[in-house]
Amino acid sequence: MTEKRRKLSALWMEVGPRFLPFADAATPDLPLGRLLRLSLFQVSVGMAIVLLNGTLNRVMIVEMGVPTWLVAMMISLPLLFAPFRVLVGHRSDTYRSLLGWRRVPFLWMGSLLQFGGLAIMPFALIILSGDITTGPQWVGYVASALAFLLVGIGLHTTQTAGLALACDLATEESRPRVVAMLYVMLLVGMGVSALVVGGLLQDFSQLRLIKVIQGTAVATIVLNLIALWKQEARDPSRTRPDRARPSFGESWTDFVRGGRAGRLLLTVFLGTAAFSMQDILLEPYGGEILAMSVGETTRLTALFAAGTLAGFAIAARDLAQGGDPCKLAAFGCVVGVFAFSALVFASPLQSAALFQGGTVLIGLGGGMFAIGTLVAAMALAEAGGGGLALGAWGAVQATAAGGGIMVGGALRDLVSQLAARDLLGTALNHPATGYGAVYHLEIVLLFATLAVVGPLVRYAGGQPGPSRQKFGLAQFPG
Repeated sequence: MTEKRRKLSALWMEVGPRFLPFADAATPDLPLGRLLRLSLFQVSVGMAIVLLNGTLNRVMIVEMGVPTWLVAMMISLPLLFAPFRVLVGHRSDTYRSLLGWRRVPFLWMGSLLQFGGLAIMPFALIILSGDITTGPQWVGYVASALAFLLVGIGLHTTQTAGLALACDLATEESRPRVVAMLYVMLLVGMGVSALVVGGLLQDFSQLRLIKVIQGTAVATIVLNLIALWKQEARDPSRTRPDRARPSFGESWTDFVRGGRAGRLLLTVFLGTAAFSMQDILLEPYGGEILAMSVGETTRLTALFAAGTLAGFAIAARDLAQGGDPCKLAAFGCVVGVFAFSALVFASPLQSAALFQGGTVLIGLGGGMFAIGTLVAAMALAEAGGGGLALGAWGAVQATAAGGGIMVGGALRDLVSQLAARDLLGTALNHPATGYGAVYHLEIVLLFATLAVVGPLVRYAGGQPGPSRQKFGLAQFPG
C-alpha cells in the first residue's frame, strides 16, 4: 500500500465514526453492513405503523366513509397483543428448535402474520365501507378486525424477536449503540413510508388502495427475509429438546427480583402515557384554538420529529460522557413539563410560535426519555434474558402509548362537553378547556414519573453500568 493510500485510509477511519452516526456500533463480529441489513425489520415495522395509525385512519374516515368510532376500534386492535410481547420475548429466550435457532422462527412467523394481515386488508376494508353488491355486511367487520389483529400480532412479534436477536449478536459494549440504531431505523422507516404511501394514495381509488397495501405486504416479507438471512448461527446444543427450560413464572421472578426492573417498567408506563396523550390532539388544538392553517398544523409533525432527533443527539453526548440513562430519562420528563406548560399558555396568549416551540420540546423530552429507558432496559438484558427484558419494555411502552392516546381523546371530549354546558363555570366555558385538562394531566403524570425514577438514579449513581458505555448516536454531526 502506497503512502498516499495509507493516509487516505487513516483519514477515512477518522471521518467514518464522526459523520456516520452508527459507524462505531459495528464490531468485527457484527460489521456495519450486517447491522444495517438486520435493521430492515424495523423499517417493515415502521411501514406497518404508518399504514395503520396514519394513512388508513384518514382514508377509512374521509374517502371510504367508515364511522369514526369503528375506525378507532379497528386501529386499537393491534394494541391488544402488546402486553403479550413479554411472553414472546420469554419464548424466544427458551425456544427449543431442532435447527438450533431461537429468534429466527419468531421473526419468520411475525413476518408471515404481517404479510397475511396486509394481504387481506384492502378487500376487507372495501367490504367494511359498504361498497358491496352481495354478501352479508358482517363479513367486512370480521375480516377487517382479523386483518388489523394479524398485522398487530406480526409487528409486535417481529420487533420483539428482532431486538432480542440484535442483543444476542452485539457485544456488551456495543449493545446500547446497536439497539439505538434500530430505534432510529424505525423512525426512518416511518418517515419514508409516510411520504411514499401518502404520495401513492393522493389520487385515491379502491384499485390503488389494493395495490398500495398489498405492495406493502410484499415489501414487508422481502425486507424481513433480507434482515434475518444468515443472522443467527445455528446452535443445536443451546436449543436441544432435553435442555432444561425455565417457566415464564420462574424467568419473570428472576427478572423482577430486587425491584429495579419493576420500578423501571412503572417509569416507562407513566412516562410513555404522559408523552402520548396529546398525540391525536396537537393538530386539532392548533386548528381549533390557534386558528392555524392545515399546512401549519401538518408541519407540526416535522417539528416533533426534529425535536425527537435533537433528543437523540443530547442523549448521545450525555451517554458518551458516562451519563446515567435513568437520569437522562428524568431530564426528559423535566423538559416535558416545560413543553406541556407552553401548550397550556399558548391558548390565552394566542401564540402559535409558543405552541410550535412546545411541540419541539415534546419531541425533545420524549426522545431523551425513550432512549434513557431503552438503554436502562438493556442493562436488565445483560443476564441473558434479552428477549424477556426487551419484551417487557416493549409491552409496557406500547400498552401505555395506546392507553394514553385513548384516555387523552376521551378526557378531552368529556371535559369539553362539560365546559360547553357551563357545568365547570363560566370562566372555563371555552373550547381550549378540554385540551388544557389533558395537558395538565400529562404534567401531573410527568411529576409522578420523576418520583418513581428517582431511586433508580440514586441506585445507578455508584454503579458502573451501561451509562459508562459509549452510545451509538454520540457522533451525530453537530
